[in-house]
Amino acid sequence: MAEKTLIEKLEGLHHKFEEISTLITDPSVISDQKRFVKLNKEYRELEDLLNAKNAYELALSHYAEAKEILNNETDAEMREMAKAELDELEGKIPQMEEEIKLLLIPADPEDNKNAIVEIRGGTGGDEAAIFAGDLFKMYTRYCESKGWKVEVTNISEGTSGGYKEIIFTVSGNNVYGTLKYESGVHRVQRVPQTETQGRVHTSAATVAVLPEAEEFDIELKESDVRVDTFCSSGAGGQSVNTTYSAIRLVHIPTGITVQCQDEKSQHKNKAKAMIELRSRIYAIEHQKYLDEIGSKRKTMVSTGDRSAKIRTYNYPQGRITDHRINFTIYNLAAFMNGDIQSVIDQLIVAENAERLKESEL
Repeated sequence: MAEKTLIEKLEGLHHKFEEISTLITDPSVISDQKRFVKLNKEYRELEDLLNAKNAYELALSHYAEAKEILNNETDAEMREMAKAELDELEGKIPQMEEEIKLLLIPADPEDNKNAIVEIRGGTGGDEAAIFAGDLFKMYTRYCESKGWKVEVTNISEGTSGGYKEIIFTVSGNNVYGTLKYESGVHRVQRVPQTETQGRVHTSAATVAVLPEAEEFDIELKESDVRVDTFCSSGAGGQSVNTTYSAIRLVHIPTGITVQCQDEKSQHKNKAKAMIELRSRIYAIEHQKYLDEIGSKRKTMVSTGDRSAKIRTYNYPQGRITDHRINFTIYNLAAFMNGDIQSVIDQLIVAENAERLKESEL
């Protein structure tokens, strides 16, 4: 992209930034939570763009000055300094242009949200449930390394360990924008704990990542929700099977059902279940967006189609392969211990390249 064209695209941003700066201090805007949150997000995005624009224009100015010195200056030391600056800026300016191009493309509006993650054992029986448990540990450790909070809302344990199903929420900065790449089928190839002959089996677990809906994202009428209470099961001390603290919510218009029994308090379980219910209803609309981009971007095929096989974990070879971008690494032990950022980074790079191609900037 020509420098002039890029700067032209950035013109008018300062005026828009000032306008939004004024709006977010207006009491009538602050009282409208949905609008206030949207404007705050736009304010932060424009702030990042303006900072990048200022740095880019400064670099272009320094480049022009260095070129002027090189063309007209006779002092050898000055020319040497100008040449060094030109060499540095010639590598730096294209990177700055790529950063600005990405900032100009609208991001997924859900990226900054918290996430609800659901892991289910798939094909493979007991081994699939054990692998689902391994994936949960992997994500828990990864979230800990990011400083994110993990809260389990519902568990169905496997007969030989692990989970038939586990649902948990993750809270923090840009959670959904990071974890959304994990949606899809995760396949494992290894010798199961239950295998006596030492043969390698293939099993699978399904991961679904949903953006957590805020109260103002969707209007949920109480008359549309049936509330059932029941005794919680599993670990939990004296209150288990003695108090009706577990909650099941049924959204009558859609038939969506969620339950939560993680807390001893019925009130807390209902609050958690309501967040999940709201998110699942919201996800129906969000899925249309995912289906649309899933047909365009290989990185998001898993989110647009949750039955798609996205990754293989091969224990005999210590190998992880992400099939969306044909990326393979051989550090399975560290990966299963939560060191998954390298693969997520590769997926982000691939998606950014696809977004740039789509935008034709």
